[in-house]
Parts: sequence; C-alpha cells; structure tokens
Amino acid sequence: MNEENIDGTNGCSKVRTGTQNEAALLALMEKTGYNMVQENGQRKFGGPPPGWEGPPPPRGCEVFVGKIPRDMYEDELVPVFERAGKIYEFRLMMEFSGENRGYAFVMYTTKEEAQLAIRILNNYEIRPGKFIGVCVSLDNCRLFIGAIPKEKKKEEILDEMKKVTEGVVDVIVYPSATDKTKNRGFAFVEYESHRAAAMARRKLIPGTFQLWGHTIQVDWADPEKEVDEETMQRVKVLYVRNLMISTTEETIKAEFNKFKPGAVERVKKLRDYAFVHFFNREDAVAAMSVMNGKCIDGASIEVTLAKPVNKENTWRQHLNGQISPNSENLIVFANKEESHPKTLGKLPTLPARLNGQHSPSPPEVERCTYPFYPGTKLTPISMYSLKSNHFNSAVMHLDYYCNKNNWAPPEYYLYSTTSQDGKVLLVYKIVIPAIANGSQSYFMPDKLCTTLEDAKELAAQFTLLHLDREHNLFSLDLCRRIWRK
Repeated sequence: MNEENIDGTNGCSKVRTGTQNEAALLALMEKTGYNMVQENGQRKFGGPPPGWEGPPPPRGCEVFVGKIPRDMYEDELVPVFERAGKIYEFRLMMEFSGENRGYAFVMYTTKEEAQLAIRILNNYEIRPGKFIGVCVSLDNCRLFIGAIPKEKKKEEILDEMKKVTEGVVDVIVYPSATDKTKNRGFAFVEYESHRAAAMARRKLIPGTFQLWGHTIQVDWADPEKEVDEETMQRVKVLYVRNLMISTTEETIKAEFNKFKPGAVERVKKLRDYAFVHFFNREDAVAAMSVMNGKCIDGASIEVTLAKPVNKENTWRQHLNGQISPNSENLIVFANKEESHPKTLGKLPTLPARLNGQHSPSPPEVERCTYPFYPGTKLTPISMYSLKSNHFNSAVMHLDYYCNKNNWAPPEYYLYSTTSQDGKVLLVYKIVIPAIANGSQSYFMPDKLCTTLEDAKELAAQFTLLHLDREHNLFSLDLCRRIWRK
C-alpha cells in the first residue's frame, strides 16, 4: 500500500499513513468477517461473504460505481454501500501506486438490493463536492456479429458460430423490414458465460475472420436498460415488432381490437415496429398473450410489454445509461439499407461516404462526462472538424451533414397555429438551398409541437429521413436502437 493516503472521512484532509490505511482495512475485515485479496489489478472484498452457501447471485445483482475519490478505500466505501443491502462482493480497481482507479463493482445478494443502491446512491455526495455515479453492471454474454449475408437463416448462422467458437447458446436474428425472407445483415450470439463470449470476441475481433467468404464485424452487444418490476407492473403499452412496412396503424389497431373491441386507445407505428396503447393494463397483458406470434399482412409478429424510458434521460444519459428500442421515446430514421443496431453506445462503422455523399445519420458514441482539471490544455476547433458520431441532436447533425456535402446551411422557417383548447402549436419548415430546385423544395413534418425546441428537432429528424430516402444513403437510428431479448 502507499505510505501516504488522504483520509477523507467526514470531509477531513488528514494524511493517513500506509500503516493506518492497513489498520483500517484490517478493522473492517474483523468487524464484517469478510476476506480481502488483491489480484489482477483489483482488490476483492468478500465473494462469497461469510456463511454463504450455494451459487453466486444471478445477473443483475451487480452495480458499477464511478467517480470514486482516488484516496478512498473499502473502510469508507463498504459502509456506504451496505445501506442498500448485503454485499456479496466488493471489487475496487487498484493502481500499482496503491491508489484506487476511481471505480468499483459491488455485487449484492439480490437484484432488489442492487436496484435500491442505484436509487439511493447514484449521484451520492460521498465527500464534500464529490459525487459518485452508480448504475447497473451486467456480465455481457452476447456478441454483435455484423456483415452477415442476408440470405442466411438462423439455423445456418447458429451452426456456423458453433463451428468457429465455443459455448454458443443461441443466436438472435431479425428479419429484414422490407423482405421477411432475409435477415438484416447482423445477428446477436448468446454464449454460456461472459468468459466464453470474451474468448470468442478475442478470436473474431481482428477483422480478418470470414464467414461464408465475408469479413464480419464483431463487438460486444450492450444489454438494454433494466426496468424495475414496480414500473413494469404499470405498463399498458405493447411493443410490436417484425411488421411489414406497408402495414398501417389502422390495420394494427383493428387486429388488436379483435380480441376485445374498443380496448386499444391508439397505435404509433415506426417503420417495421409499433407501440399499441391500451386503456387498461389487463387488456394489454391479455392481448400480448393472444397476439404474440400472430400474422398481420403475412408477417409473424412479436409482442412484448414496452419498457418505459425516462424522457429527460433519453438525451441526458449518465455513466453508461441505456435506451431500449421498445420505448416510444425513440424516433427511428428509416433507411433503404438495413442499419446495424449493435449497441447503445457504439455502432459498427459504416462508410463515411456513399455515392459521393455523407450519410445523414451517425453511429453513436459513449455519452458521459469527465473531470475538467485545472491546467488542462484546450485547443480551439471547429465543430465541422469532428466526426458525425459526436452529434446527438438531429438539428446539429443536419447542419453537419449539409456542411460535409458542401451545401449551404439549412434554413428554418417557423409557423404556428392554435389548437382547439387554445394552445399555441409550432412547426418548422426546412429549406436546403442546394437541393431546393430538385424533387422537393422544402421539408415540413406532419406533426405540431408545443415547444420551440421540439418543433425544430422534429423538423430536422423529418428532413434527415427524407434526405435518406431521396439520396439512397445508409443511415443508422440516431436514438440508439439496440438488441432486445
């Protein structure tokens, strides 16, 4: 251990010697009965705890803790996290110097305890002015495999992955939105353990591995955000996927109303999936069991409960927050070629240009904050020198897209009307001067908004959608479409 560490208990800044630090940790072990061992750059407290019998806790019981002060150790951290429940294992990442690396993993004995830790300790002020971040941590057992020939069936992909990697449990393949006989050019491979998935990724990741003569893309598939059971018990919206693009909202509503006329409040369809809103939860649950696997317009549909996502958090994610595709907060950009929704924070790289033009929709990057230390060197840059994946707003991305194609900036024209109940409703018309004399002189969505920001964002999204269709460009879902179980 370091000879000197800062003791931050109660906000003090006393120098704590290595001997004092060791004594504090020994006192913690004596008090709790837990063992502690340091290996492979991490210090493990517990795992299992005293008297534990049976297998380790299941997936979903571990949380990730970030922004830990570098001079804070288990004797201070463990009591804080014990407030949420019994700790199975506490893993603090360590530097060679003896300081911690600023993050840790805490495994509880139940999922409920882990969820409670997130609720009460995320953004917790662990020292004056020092706030930690806490979010769910999952051992990932799933890989994203891209650039798969679209004519390959699930059985063929499963057999091939079992031949080249070990521990394959299942593959998830989604049919094309435009041709249900083909896949979307990617699949998710589920492995029996995180280690098996990691070994497979290590074997396939160099980028030279081929399946059926195609060089495949390989990376982790990030799991969707888990929603607590209490919230899910209130959901009365169904998520319906694998629809035909030609299927209308009216058809979907009529089909879901068949089992109980008048049960459906409304339907919102986006490309090949939809959200069906019910007046009552009981009707939604009953319809889910009746309609799952049914055919609508020749397509066998999948029906699940939609997972709610906090609307503010869809644009203000902290740490590694995630957004699920079966949330209606997502706005999806349609595309002529199938996109690759690999992960929340990352998407496989697509060509920067196609047919001489830049794609309007970017792959996502990790969204988080980093400490800004005094003396950090800053370099002035232009936003146009960045890559497209640095933009999350459709408004910013449209401006970037125009600049990269040597077009003049988009022009926004604001219009308003008044609703029947007296609300002022807003809509933007967008003109792209470079193509104003073409097939479409302006772009205007068919929805009105109550706020200026929403109206502008919606107009930009609508414009990107139509630019994609007219110019035959690849696009990706700007709002993080990820795999779903």
